[in-house]
Amino acid sequence: MILTTHILSGAALGANVQNPWVVAGLSVVLHFFLDLFPHGDYLNKKSRLREFWKVAVDLTVGFSIITAAIFIRGLTSNDGLDTRNIAVGVFFSLFPDATTFFYIWMKMKFLKPVKYFHERLHRQENGSPKREFHFKNNLWDILISLVSLIALIVLH
Repeated sequence: MILTTHILSGAALGANVQNPWVVAGLSVVLHFFLDLFPHGDYLNKKSRLREFWKVAVDLTVGFSIITAAIFIRGLTSNDGLDTRNIAVGVFFSLFPDATTFFYIWMKMKFLKPVKYFHERLHRQENGSPKREFHFKNNLWDILISLVSLIALIVLH
């Protein structure tokens, strides 16, 4: 899944669950669950550090959508949206991907079990044509992102 999908799903969870500890735990589990769905990735095992601008764009898009959704929900509702829980949901929904980054690029070898567990959840091998980033491979990203956005704005 792209980071925006994880950001939106974590934010939707945080907006609809009151306990931040539960949000944190469920956000990590949700990340791993979403990675079970077939999806494309814009980085793979052959990616170089100079390609990480894609991550910056992805994060910017995800955080911009969350900011807009919070603003829209604030205008249409008086329910006292808990942005702290949204932040917890977003942080912990990104945490598994962060551990992969720390393992590969920062050489934090103690994260090896998490990295390999995370990688095995993906149905297709890293670098496989079925993990290439294009519309057909990212239909689940689009659907999950839309459902998450609706849950963030409408539910509660």
